[in-house]
Amino acid sequence: MKVKNGIKKENENLVGYLLLSPWLLGFMIMYVTPMFLSIYYSFTSYNLLSPPQWTGLDNYQRMFQDESFWQSLKVTFFYVFVMVPLRLFFALLVAMLLNSKRKFLGVYRTLFYIPSIVGSSVAVSIVWKQLFGNDGVAMTLLAIMGIPQDVSFIGNPSTAIWTIIALGVWQFGSSMLIFLAALKQIPNSLYESSSIDGANSWVNFTRITIPMLTPVIFFNLILQSINGFRVFTEGFIITEGGPMDSTLFYVLNLYRRAFTYFEMGYSSAMAWVLVSIIGLFTFIVFKTQNSWVYYESKGGGK
Repeated sequence: MKVKNGIKKENENLVGYLLLSPWLLGFMIMYVTPMFLSIYYSFTSYNLLSPPQWTGLDNYQRMFQDESFWQSLKVTFFYVFVMVPLRLFFALLVAMLLNSKRKFLGVYRTLFYIPSIVGSSVAVSIVWKQLFGNDGVAMTLLAIMGIPQDVSFIGNPSTAIWTIIALGVWQFGSSMLIFLAALKQIPNSLYESSSIDGANSWVNFTRITIPMLTPVIFFNLILQSINGFRVFTEGFIITEGGPMDSTLFYVLNLYRRAFTYFEMGYSSAMAWVLVSIIGLFTFIVFKTQNSWVYYESKGGGK
């Protein structure tokens, strides 16, 4: 009997592996193999036209003297540290407004979520470029109000980055839905007890809502920050990294090095530096969670 059960279990495992094999094969071909190739190329001089030549750490050392590398790093960090908090702020604000029994709530949630679906698409980036271009709606409205501008928002080095940040903030729908789901999980008994003690809305928000939402804030912070570091389409379509490299995002700079200058070895090294930066940022945020994230099962953040 035990032998039959063992054979049956082995057959079930075999069927499972067979069903899983197409995904595993695709994962190995599309992800694992390119990953290891890029690690190798990062230590070579490779232009796609000739065989790669081993150069050791030259590509990594070159970054320290590359002004465009530091500029793209600065622009990307600025984008992440400004856009992500604003996106989470508006996501939480709208989630709290929708966390009530009102008519057409389903319609409102859908309307607020749509930008997250189409926000990073090429089509939306083109529309955004038209809105803030020389003949766009923004320039027309300023002219109507008697505030004519000689340079468009995307043509001015001091405002171009803010137009892309505005597009990023506009895509708060996915974070909003996560916040909304978390708000519905907060027990009403906590607010009832607080009201008995005479607490006002602000006290309820700061002492109940925010602490109970910290795990979700932590999750959204990690997710949106990683997406922010990988921003590409907006800078490529709307401003092409200009003007004066004010919107030269890291991935856009990496793309240029790879497919404009055919510096595949250098771009591979840049890619792994970005992976390291994202990993370090995520590690730091994880290490700080004990001081500000409240887990009910643990009785608090510490």
